[in-house]
Amino acid sequence: MVSTKAPEDAYTAEPFLPDRGGLPALRRAAAECRGCPLHRDATQTVFGAGTANARVMLVGEQPGDQEDRQGKPFVGPAGRLLDRALAEAGIDPADAYVTNAVKHFKFTRAEPRKRRIHKAPTLREMTACGPWLAAELAIVEPELIVLLGASAGKALLGSSFRVGEARGAVLEREIHGRAEKLVATVHPSSVLRAQDDADRKAAYEGLVSDLKVAARALS
Repeated sequence: MVSTKAPEDAYTAEPFLPDRGGLPALRRAAAECRGCPLHRDATQTVFGAGTANARVMLVGEQPGDQEDRQGKPFVGPAGRLLDRALAEAGIDPADAYVTNAVKHFKFTRAEPRKRRIHKAPTLREMTACGPWLAAELAIVEPELIVLLGASAGKALLGSSFRVGEARGAVLEREIHGRAEKLVATVHPSSVLRAQDDADRKAAYEGLVSDLKVAARALS
């Protein structure tokens, strides 16, 4: 009997991964991914960006509105803030590969044609997208992974991960069968959401401080 089950109902990207090839092959294949329902409303897949010999991999949660429109990760306000924080911490963007735990923008909006509002992906959606992140890690083999926020941490370290408990220190964990060094910090979008200038300044300084830990681990 032929199954009528849609690919997204299986909640796994595994069938869409290419059998061989590097980052360009992964990127082409990911553009056709229908491994979970998020592809239905998103404009396009937003895959990682950077070179296969990057020393550090920065992992965020998911693409935002601008990323979804442009097809590139971290090109919106949070991405610009991250670039500034990396520069202050002493990490060269040329040494970084940037990606997200989920490759499609998940959003909600109160009314048609209104602004699209970010909605956090579920653990099931992050697990469905996990094969892409695992493949990126296998190809890039970074010296260090920087986890930007709780969702990135949960995607790689499990649902019990808490940024507040782990941030600002070098962690050593086995991920997908490979020993990895990681540094956790907040997602740059959380800095932008701070209530006032004082809170925003403190949050930004905390982000830079954590990235300096990452820079020292790379030196």
